[in-house]
Amino acid sequence: MTSTDTSLAGALLERRYRVDGLLARGGMSAVYRGSDTRLDRPVAIKIMDPRFADDRSFVDRFEREARLAAKLHHPNVVTVHDQGVDVAGDRSHVFLVMELVDGGTLRDLLDQRGRLDVPLALSVAEQMLSALSAAHLAGLVHRDVKPENVLIGSTGHPPTGVVKVADFGLVRAVASAGTTSSSIILGTVAYLAPEQVTTGVAGERGDVYSAGIVLYEMLTGQVPYTGDTAISVAYRHVNDDVPAPSTVQPGIPAVLDDLVLRATRRDPEARPADAGAFLQELRRVRAALGIAPAPIPVLPPKAVLPPKAVLPPKSVPVAPVDPEKTVPAFSPVAATNPVTGPRGTRAMIRPQAAPVPPPPAPPEEEDQRTLVQRRPVVLWAVIAALVVALVGAGVWWFSVGEKGADTIAVPPVSGMDQATAEKTLHDAGLSVTVVRQFSDTVGAGKAIGSDPQAGSSVPKNSAVTLVLSSGRPTVPDISPGTELAQAEAAVKAAGLTPRRDEAIDGYSTSVPAGKVLVVDPRPGTQLTIGSPVRIGLSQGAPPTPVPSVVGLSRNEAFQRLKEAGFEPYDAGTEFAEDVPNGSVTRTTPAAGTTIDGQGSKRVGVFTSSAVEVPSVLGRPVQDAIQLLSDAGLQADVQGRTRNFSIVVGQDPEPGEWVERGKKVKLQVFP
Repeated sequence: MTSTDTSLAGALLERRYRVDGLLARGGMSAVYRGSDTRLDRPVAIKIMDPRFADDRSFVDRFEREARLAAKLHHPNVVTVHDQGVDVAGDRSHVFLVMELVDGGTLRDLLDQRGRLDVPLALSVAEQMLSALSAAHLAGLVHRDVKPENVLIGSTGHPPTGVVKVADFGLVRAVASAGTTSSSIILGTVAYLAPEQVTTGVAGERGDVYSAGIVLYEMLTGQVPYTGDTAISVAYRHVNDDVPAPSTVQPGIPAVLDDLVLRATRRDPEARPADAGAFLQELRRVRAALGIAPAPIPVLPPKAVLPPKAVLPPKSVPVAPVDPEKTVPAFSPVAATNPVTGPRGTRAMIRPQAAPVPPPPAPPEEEDQRTLVQRRPVVLWAVIAALVVALVGAGVWWFSVGEKGADTIAVPPVSGMDQATAEKTLHDAGLSVTVVRQFSDTVGAGKAIGSDPQAGSSVPKNSAVTLVLSSGRPTVPDISPGTELAQAEAAVKAAGLTPRRDEAIDGYSTSVPAGKVLVVDPRPGTQLTIGSPVRIGLSQGAPPTPVPSVVGLSRNEAFQRLKEAGFEPYDAGTEFAEDVPNGSVTRTTPAAGTTIDGQGSKRVGVFTSSAVEVPSVLGRPVQDAIQLLSDAGLQADVQGRTRNFSIVVGQDPEPGEWVERGKKVKLQVFP
């Protein structure tokens, strides 16, 4: 099978997976619509080019990456169901069985619309980053984030669009097929992070960079860098700063410009630590702009592609380079084939490494008559081959030969201190770049190893990465009041795993609610790599009970409530038996009610409207009636009265507090 082979349609892989129509093809694989005959469900089957099946390092890496990807369970990640190698006669096919996403890709959506409006771009980016965040938490790096790997399917009734990211770890597997990390730049040039170009390092921050370029393209309708060759595009990532999207598409908000520029900084340390941190920043930007999530459009399912001509297979070993879209940089062919687009995953040779041509195929036996007929063609082919060889030799001489064509073995440095390890590598004729990483077994400051590893054969003066141990990770110093996202990023940067734990949340009068209150284990504690660190947040000020102010004067009650941290206000008057006029009858909330640090501190105060019964004993009846009326009470005279009658008894008695308008019974004599 070639990369465009459709002859597998109808085949049954490992007696289980039926291969149906071809959905997509590329230089390294073809994707078919298929069926899992055991579970009776539709699937997508990615079948790698046959040249990979004979590469044991690729097959091993492919299986490991497939197992890692299969552990990802997230609504925005294309689920990996199975992987295998199907052997039929002398042919082997390495394949991956995945969830079938009926729809298209982000590339299809961009081809349709040119660019996306801001709400839709943010919604697509949010789901894409959600998938990458889940992968980063699981320790899996994508390494080839681009619109072609962002699928858009549908879910629900009526259907709505959903973003799903595919091909986790596939580039890492391909990179193991007959290449070395120091000699090959593997990825899609339009989206490569600078460190992938210069050193081959591909981590979470590299995915952040690529996702930032994808967001740039969604907003502007174009990638930031183009060029005549793949390598020229790749090195623009190294030497140039990504321009603000608004310089290409006016009207893009400044905060969105800043988000894209922060994600695409050339210095990895200046970017968000991983996709989770990028996702949180994106959500804050969307909230600041007041933009609601936009629905993802539903794309029509991919049509089955028509068959293409199938060429007979060759036994010549081929390096894992996309033959349809790219060629190794610095080869004579590359110089005459400019890069026409950003879409293909590319394998490019770094300037310090010479391209290694594949061995020539054995000539076929031909009869004398055929040779005579083809002699002019063969002659011109030989001349062309000589020209290519001479040009290739010239390129090799200027890129490698003048520096010394001899190859040397990388010396072992494991366990050495930094000075000794660097001297050992320098003495061997190698240049050294130092990186540090945590180790549970190698002491801090000692060498873990090198990349390429000890014993690898490399050209003299090659760059070798010396990996030094930072020792076991320690819990970082996270001060109370730190933002949760910053704390989680610090824990991840320390080689540990942050765990949000509500069980250790607590109240605090000094740490605002929602900020970090405590980490467990405490800062400075040494742990093994990946150990969990629990993070507890402040719940704000502790609950405060409303003090009892019943019976106090209104002014005294207000003073006491203010001292307790509350905001008193007049809630009205009411009658309360035996409570003097103007004194507090009750509060709302009631006394003893606890109010947490986030609750309202306002407390309503009710005061008494009671009237004190005046004494009218011994007074003439008419005087008594007037005195009670002035106090807001009514006189109820018992029996007949005369002009000279006086009050000899009253009920209620003098000094009692009663409701306004109450009747006071008066006994008179004579």
